[in-house]
Amino acid sequence: MDGGSRTVSRFVSFRTHDVRFPTSRTLDGSDAMNPDPDYSAAYLIVGTDAGDGLEGHGFAFTIGRGTEVQVAAINALAQYVVGCDVDAALADMGATARSFVDDSHLRWLGPEKGVMHMAISAVVNALWDLRAKRAGVPLWDLLSRMAPEEIVDLVDFRYLDDVMTPEQALEVLRRAEPGRAARRDQLLRSGYPAYTTTPGWLGYTDEKMIRLAEEAVAEGFGQIKLKVGGDLGDDIRRMRLARETVGPDIRIAIDANQRWGVGEAVRWIEALAPWSPWWVEEPTSPDEILGHATIRREVAPIKIATGEHVQNRIVFKQMLQAGSLDFVQIDAARVAGVNENIAILLLAAVFDVPVCPHAGGVGLCELVQHLAMFDLIAVSGTTDNRVIEYVDHLHEHFLSPAVVKDGRYAAPLDPGFSAQMRPETLQNYVFPEGSAWNVDE
Repeated sequence: MDGGSRTVSRFVSFRTHDVRFPTSRTLDGSDAMNPDPDYSAAYLIVGTDAGDGLEGHGFAFTIGRGTEVQVAAINALAQYVVGCDVDAALADMGATARSFVDDSHLRWLGPEKGVMHMAISAVVNALWDLRAKRAGVPLWDLLSRMAPEEIVDLVDFRYLDDVMTPEQALEVLRRAEPGRAARRDQLLRSGYPAYTTTPGWLGYTDEKMIRLAEEAVAEGFGQIKLKVGGDLGDDIRRMRLARETVGPDIRIAIDANQRWGVGEAVRWIEALAPWSPWWVEEPTSPDEILGHATIRREVAPIKIATGEHVQNRIVFKQMLQAGSLDFVQIDAARVAGVNENIAILLLAAVFDVPVCPHAGGVGLCELVQHLAMFDLIAVSGTTDNRVIEYVDHLHEHFLSPAVVKDGRYAAPLDPGFSAQMRPETLQNYVFPEGSAWNVDE
C-alpha cells in the first residue's frame, strides 16, 4: 500500500524482440542511400501487475543489420522501468521522460542522439501507449484533450528557451484551444490529408512506378513522392515519366535521402526543376543546418523538407532559426518519443512552419498519425500545406493498422498508440529464427 491509501501496481515485465521483414526481396523501401532495406523494429512490450491485462507497446524503426544493437540499447533501460510505480510514472510523463534523458551515464552515450536516444523513444512511446489504453482512448485524443498547462509540462525546454519559452508555448496552445472541439469533429468526419511514397522506391522499374502512380491518383492522393539521387539521367527520366503520368496538378515530392553535398544538391535539383518538384527531402546530411539553408536559398521556389534523421529538438530549433526548412518532418521513433515530438511541434508553430510527418517505415504510419492529429486539434489548428506520408507496406502486422481512404488518414479509434503488432508477427518475423527468415530463396 502507498501511504495506506492505495495499492501500488508495478511494472513487472520488459520484453524485447528483434523483428525484421524481408523487404529487400521486393526492393520496397529502396532509395539512393539504402538500396536493400529490410524494414525492422526493435520492439518492446512493457507489462504490469495491475491485473487489467493491458501492456504498453513501442519500437525503434531500423532497416535490418544492427537491429540487435538497438534491441540491446532498449534492454539497457529495463532497470529504469521494472519495479516502478505504474500510476506515478504515467501520471507525470514529463518527469518520466526526462528521467531517461537526464541519466548521466546514458547521456554520455549521446547526449540526446543516436541509438540510446531512439531506445528512449521506444520506452517512452510504450508508456504512452499504455497510458492511452488505460484511459480507453486513442493517443491523439488523449493528448488533444489535455489542458495547455498539462501539455507544456510534458516538454523539456532546456536548450529551447532562447526561442521558445514555456509562456510562448502556452500562448500557442491557448490560441488553438477555442476550436478544438470543431476540429476534432472535422477530423472524425474527414480524416487527415496524406501523400504516398508507394510508387517511388528507387529499385522499382519504370513500369511499376507508372502503374503505382496511376493507382495513387485514382485512390485520391494529391501528392506522391519519388526517391532520387542514384543517377541523374535515371532521375530525369523517372521524373518526366511520373509527371506525364499524374499530370500537372498532382504534387511530386522528391527525396534524396542525404545523398548529396550542398553544391551537388543545388545542381541536381536545378536539373529536375523543369518537372516542378514540390519539395526536396533530405537533400544533404541531416546535421547540415547551414547547408540546408544554402540549398533552400539557391533552389527557391522549390521547397526543402527534412527531419526523419534529425536527432533531437535542438537541431530542429537551429534549422528553424537558420531558415533551413519549408517543411518540418517529425519522426515518431527517431527523437525521444512523444514528449520530444510535442516540443518540435510547438517549435514549428512558433516559427510558423508546416509539419509533414515522415512515415516511410514499418509502423511509422501507425504512430505518427496520432502526433499530426494532435497538432491539428491542439497546436497548429490547421491542415493547410500539411500531409502525412503513407506507404502501403506491412500494415497487416498491426492490431490497429493505419487506414487511408480517398487520400486521407482516418482517425484511429482504438485505445493506445496503434503500436501493437500481432502475436503471430512477433513469432514469424523474429530474427533470425522466425519462419519468414527460414525459407528457400
